[in-house]
Amino acid sequence: MNRVIKLSDVAKAAGVSQGTASNAFNRPEIVRPEVREKVEAAARELGYAGPDPKGRLLRAGKVNAIGVATTETLDYFFADPYARAVMASISAACDERGAGISLISAANDEKLSWNIQSAIVDGFVLFCIEGGERLVELSRERRLPFVALQLDASDETISVIGVDDFEGARTAARHIGALGHRDVAVVSLELVDDRIGPVAPGEVEAAFYSGTRNRIQGYLAGLAEFGVDPVAVPVFETQNNARTVGAALEHFYAEGRRPTALLCMSDRSALIALDWLRQRGLSVPGDVSVIGFDGVAEGEVSEPPLTTVAQPIDVMGRMAAEMILDGIDSPRRERFEVELLVRQSTAAPRTG
Repeated sequence: MNRVIKLSDVAKAAGVSQGTASNAFNRPEIVRPEVREKVEAAARELGYAGPDPKGRLLRAGKVNAIGVATTETLDYFFADPYARAVMASISAACDERGAGISLISAANDEKLSWNIQSAIVDGFVLFCIEGGERLVELSRERRLPFVALQLDASDETISVIGVDDFEGARTAARHIGALGHRDVAVVSLELVDDRIGPVAPGEVEAAFYSGTRNRIQGYLAGLAEFGVDPVAVPVFETQNNARTVGAALEHFYAEGRRPTALLCMSDRSALIALDWLRQRGLSVPGDVSVIGFDGVAEGEVSEPPLTTVAQPIDVMGRMAAEMILDGIDSPRRERFEVELLVRQSTAAPRTG
């Protein structure tokens, strides 16, 4: 096996000290040209590629970069409009500081653990839509600062940025209820890993993902104010993609059933629903009203423009990045208000 060539080997071959050899690579302006040329010639002859940038950054104690981590596959950062919006605000904050970003994801837990342990970053922003507890555990093992987005945790030692999911969902349901809708269905995010399908009432309380549980409970509470029996509201668990949202809509519209309103737990699922309904000749909001949750830019230009519960995504993403770049002296808990944006995808149900 070939021996790894070290800086000390180059220094010995060039007849200089290791400090001088190091300066020839890292601070060439302070090394005499003839000495620098001798070191570079020795490096070429030995096949030495130069100092390890990872080691140099670690010795400096700060790398001026943040890691953004998710338990989803890497395409989540590009396919999901909420993730894209958050990443845009994180990127803007990093651009202003001249800082870098490392995207961290994995298809399984072993790879996720390795990716977090090996990332050259000053800290982590955690997308905790799903798998948040595992991301927190791995970040703690790394002993670097981290802030969790959308993690509903009672642990006061964790820095968290998010919104009141229950109140946001109740706001959406109240809007639908006030318009006169009573036959309403919920397109849900995951309650537990790797499952889709109809959700029984007792499964909501046992949900692993508290954000999903809180939103369902908010929807049901808001509808109950208008006399809608929570047990009668169909809920379908999806993975927030076209295949599973389509399965939810097929379920809701089976056997001639036609809900007059769909409460979608994300703007992504609401936008998928708009396409599904249009392809089947169903009018929005004429035949059915659709409301999302997030407030992404794509909802402004959808057909029709999407009514949604908007989170302050830009503020949240920027704050998360700045917390890591500035350092976190003590845990922070930041919860923001949501705003109902009423557009053309919701209206009163047809009569007669």
